[in-house]
Amino acid sequence: MNAVSTTNATVLPPEPAPPEVIHNCPSCSHWLPEGTLACPDCQTLTYGVHLAEIARSAQELEQEQKWVEARERWRSALAWLPEETQQAASVRQHIAQIDARLKAADDQKTKWTKRLGPFAPIALFLLKIKSLLFLVFKLKFLLSLVAFFGIYWVLFGWKFAAGFLACLFIHEMGHYVAVRRRGLKAELPVFLPMMGAYVRWYGQGVSLEDLASISLAGPLYGLFAVFACYGFFLSTHAPIFMVLVYVGAWVNFLNLFPLLGLDGAQATYALSRLQRGLVATTCVVLFALSITNGEVFGPTTLWIFLIVGLGMAWRAFGPEPEKPSTRTFLYFQALVLILGVIVYRTQFAGMVAPGR
Repeated sequence: MNAVSTTNATVLPPEPAPPEVIHNCPSCSHWLPEGTLACPDCQTLTYGVHLAEIARSAQELEQEQKWVEARERWRSALAWLPEETQQAASVRQHIAQIDARLKAADDQKTKWTKRLGPFAPIALFLLKIKSLLFLVFKLKFLLSLVAFFGIYWVLFGWKFAAGFLACLFIHEMGHYVAVRRRGLKAELPVFLPMMGAYVRWYGQGVSLEDLASISLAGPLYGLFAVFACYGFFLSTHAPIFMVLVYVGAWVNFLNLFPLLGLDGAQATYALSRLQRGLVATTCVVLFALSITNGEVFGPTTLWIFLIVGLGMAWRAFGPEPEKPSTRTFLYFQALVLILGVIVYRTQFAGMVAPGR
């Protein structure tokens, strides 16, 4: 069964972080007092690199038709430009062009309202109908949930279908809650039978650490669901709950795989190469511990540990952030250890037929 969850993050170009204070001209190395925006000797812009980053992100916003956000991004560039320079004049002119575009759009809307005259209420009603249709489209959450439950009911019985769906729902709500806590927009989960589920969310200027926290919130909530299943097992001694413990831990551990758009892929961006190597080492150690009597292909060998470890080892050779997050590393490492131990200790429960 290939049941994995991905977080589909639609994120606007983040605003470049303020640069550190520069005291030497990037071109001629002339010493500059704090607050100098252009070298008095060679006229080089002190924060030219930062300005280039702002321009790039503003242009990306314009390409996405985010004119209000692009205007604010261009305005932020003025703080790093001497007021009398040609560059500052060009930026102000570009902002004026964006303002004119936005005003033209508002004028067009007002003009059509006047043209419609008494039919304006009808147009408003049609817009409401459109909104209603959009709301119906939002029911994809409910429809996908029902379809997901139905397919797993047919394959494995209603008890496993209900329990697995509940565990996956809790996992996805981890992403949803983490996004909403940061004041960002998120949609309810969409379930894909035999594939998993995803939460689509929208954010602007999200830091790598926040992106990692949102991504890892799914496996964290999934771990809570696993603990809940184990609690039900202790109370009822029903084997189905131990099966859900294993399957839930296995699925959430697989989501830590740092490639293919899974949760681990997003979180890895906040880790240094050394931190990625340490997580990879932990996975390899777990794999080695699952081998008994030297039989690599024995019944207890858990290849999922090696798969996640090799993926992280591959990412250890990729680019790393300027400021790696120790918090994300500890968060990631703890999930690997706890979920890994649960998978190892309950692996034979997963071989039991769920039952109908």
